[in-house]
Amino acid sequence: MQKWISLKNLYVHIEKVVEKQSNQQVIDNRLRLTTTIEGIRYLANQALAFRGHDESIGSSNRGNFIEIIKCFARMNMEVEKVVLDKAPQNAQYISNDIQKQILHIFATDVRKTICRELRMHKFCILVDESLDESGKEQMAIILRFVDGQGFIREHFFDIGSVADTNALTLKKEICKVLGNNGILVENMRGQRYDGASNMLGSWNRL
Repeated sequence: MQKWISLKNLYVHIEKVVEKQSNQQVIDNRLRLTTTIEGIRYLANQALAFRGHDESIGSSNRGNFIEIIKCFARMNMEVEKVVLDKAPQNAQYISNDIQKQILHIFATDVRKTICRELRMHKFCILVDESLDESGKEQMAIILRFVDGQGFIREHFFDIGSVADTNALTLKKEICKVLGNNGILVENMRGQRYDGASNMLGSWNRL
């Protein structure tokens, strides 16, 4: 009789229990991911460092990213229940790989917005290169153009690693970046580089 009564109660069936748990996990994961995205958006917008010197649980300052997640948790009980140590070990969304993936998505959206603003207008490029902390050569590209309303726009567009700073290497990288974003080199009307000899030399300049 007890089993028959339980069978009549659809809400205690195993598939209903599993479905309810699954739906709650989806809600928790989305809230956790949204919190992570907003933390990354704030730090990127303010040009602040993400990582901390000591991010262990016992540290008094675990770095800007984790500290801002903790701040969100203090202000919202629902967030507090799903982030950091309350989250599953495989879904905390606080690793530097996750941060880089989200930043890459932001960067792609920004470049798309710049390309829409640029459209088929003529433009200039400003290029500079320097060594990063690991000793790798980095090349930054800035676009400068006049928009449809007649205002001068200057946007940081991309940064990438290059094997060396030879003129041919830099030329290929510049054409690759512009080509991948649908920007026609034929519309370029000005170029500006730093004072390196391979960029300004009489015979072998970029």
